[in-house]
Amino acid sequence: MTRHLGKETPRVDGIAKVTGRAKYAAEFQVPHLAYGFLVMSSIARGRISAIDTQAAQAADGVIQVFTHLNAGRLGPAQSPGGPPQWAWPLQSDRIFFNNQPIALVVAETYEQARYASRLVKVSYEPEPHETDLYRVLDRAEPDPRTASRRAKGSPDAAMKTAPVKIEAEYRIPIEHHNPIEPHAAIAFWEGDRLTIFDKTQEVYGVRNHLAEGLGVPTEHIRVISPFVGGAFGASLKPNYYPSLTAMAARELRRPVKIAFTRAQMFTGHGYRPSTFQKVTLGADEDGKLEAIIHEAYHNTSSFEDFSDATTGVTRQMYACTHISNPLKVARTDLATPTWMRAPGAVSGMFALESAMDELAYAVNIDPLELRFINYADVDPETGKPFSSKALRECYQLGAEKFGWADRNPEPRSMRDGPLLVGWGMASAVWGAAQQPASARVTYRAEGTASVASAASDIGPGTYTVMTMIAAEYLGLGLEQVTFELGDTQMPRAPAQGGSWTTSSVGSAIHGGALAITARLLDLANREPGSPLQGLVAADVEMLDGRVRQKSDPSRYVEIRETMHRAGIDEITENYDAEPSRERENYTSLAHGAQFVEVKVDPNLGTVKVTRVIAVAACGKILNPLASHSQEIGGVVWGIGMALEEATELDHRYGRIMNANLQHYHVPVNADVHSIETIFVEEEDMIVNPLGVKGMGELGMVGIPAAIANAVFHATGRRIRDLPITPDKLL
Repeated sequence: MTRHLGKETPRVDGIAKVTGRAKYAAEFQVPHLAYGFLVMSSIARGRISAIDTQAAQAADGVIQVFTHLNAGRLGPAQSPGGPPQWAWPLQSDRIFFNNQPIALVVAETYEQARYASRLVKVSYEPEPHETDLYRVLDRAEPDPRTASRRAKGSPDAAMKTAPVKIEAEYRIPIEHHNPIEPHAAIAFWEGDRLTIFDKTQEVYGVRNHLAEGLGVPTEHIRVISPFVGGAFGASLKPNYYPSLTAMAARELRRPVKIAFTRAQMFTGHGYRPSTFQKVTLGADEDGKLEAIIHEAYHNTSSFEDFSDATTGVTRQMYACTHISNPLKVARTDLATPTWMRAPGAVSGMFALESAMDELAYAVNIDPLELRFINYADVDPETGKPFSSKALRECYQLGAEKFGWADRNPEPRSMRDGPLLVGWGMASAVWGAAQQPASARVTYRAEGTASVASAASDIGPGTYTVMTMIAAEYLGLGLEQVTFELGDTQMPRAPAQGGSWTTSSVGSAIHGGALAITARLLDLANREPGSPLQGLVAADVEMLDGRVRQKSDPSRYVEIRETMHRAGIDEITENYDAEPSRERENYTSLAHGAQFVEVKVDPNLGTVKVTRVIAVAACGKILNPLASHSQEIGGVVWGIGMALEEATELDHRYGRIMNANLQHYHVPVNADVHSIETIFVEEEDMIVNPLGVKGMGELGMVGIPAAIANAVFHATGRRIRDLPITPDKLL
């Protein structure tokens, strides 16, 4: 019987957050702190011909103005004769994207630095630029990550003979993460050792990045990031500002803070790339897929490769003999994209699941029934069995809860007074990965424990679930366990992304707790007459200060006395967890089914998502309270992607025109109505020792497609170009 896992548990860090005790990167108090403010470029491509910093340098409180002419060296010197590169800030006169940092003003106060930044005068030699994906599609090159993957079967030949064909194109604009906490760092040096507070999803990644950029041994760098106010992928890879902060602090020999403005964030941490997709489905008259050809294009920068594997989900979803899913990437004069919640999958599934809805109408089959017809009982690509897959149950439960059987399939046939009502659905899939991770678990004879791992908590409740896991297997109350994260002085953990933190770090904590149990059993069995003689570690558990036999709790020893007799006050285990070899024989995925109701005003073109039923099969649910919150958040993100979010570019200047929360629209309370999230729990001890799968991305994956499908059902208009704004429905 579980004591903590599976029970709704409020956040253990909740009080710290609402009282201000939780410190975010920009909030740490460091003596003699100087403040940096960035000066940004106003062209998209070219070079700086002159930069005048005299007025800024003479302004009150200004300590230094750094430019490419006087900034400290970052990164290795560029190869002579090599193409211009932008890997490190303020290292050359080249401009690679609009709103690129070109100077850093450091002053005694933030206000002085900001004022002086406006006194820097810059002259440019502009060069022709291109920021529109659709003007460079012919220059796109195969994604190097997936280019070697061959088509499955003979999709072109199968498509020619398919009785029913659907061909459609789908477009997704650039989108930005917009977490509530702006990116920031505070850096200070003590001799040749650097400490930096940073907003990051991987402290070890930032440490390695800074070691390379600053030419400092990694062991001389400490990165601290205990709390992150939302990131969603925007802090997965190191951004440019930590190296700039550390460089300025080293040059000035005093602590320096840099914090992005909201506008600076739009080119400071990446974005979901602009994506163009072509989907061709071939099927028989009964809806059985015979061929899938899913082509995708998205942009990257002119100086860095990036791929979000847009079409990767296509091979995992449906039983089909012939599949081709090429991805090409085109270079543009923009900053480099990055991973954004449900990267690749939500974009790819918008196209694939919209096309499946179009196929359902073409063959006159209910969209849900079409999914059952093409259900994959084994991995379509490898033929391996799934370690678990309850997608069929998700479809069935979601349809029942939603009332899908009452749907009139005819577009524009359902109304609520003057409003058109539409019902749509889509499937969701996400990888159930586990990464290598380490944790330090310390149990004290007094009956308390401390646990540490260099993980991050960007908001999903990592502090809470790790505390729950430790308390569960150490037999303690939650209040008796302290969990710490976000520091390179702690055991290594993977980045918090990909929905793998609980499976990875949680498995390490689970392993460390079991190792402590085994050591306590060994201590007990060294004593003559121990009631646990003859038992092995798998036979016992820790609970309420005892090590006891699971099947016979009357056989136990008191941990406190056992440790004191051995002269031990505490036991520490550093545990390294890795994916099991058994996983290689299976495919492990999380699945979901998402049902959506929309109401459309035919006179105004406005769309309201009035009801959502989202059902997920993602292994064991350790904390239902946080898990439902995660899934609801994913749905809200999907509403934003489907109806509101778009980064608007003026391609004449390569400049983002809505780099603020006034004009970059995200859902607000008035946009969010009834959302019900349901879990179909799976027993899966192959995926990891805890039986958990990721859910942070899964809840979003099918929502944009489900909304688009519902809008078609309501209006009879198929919108393939996100977001679905009123002008497209009038």
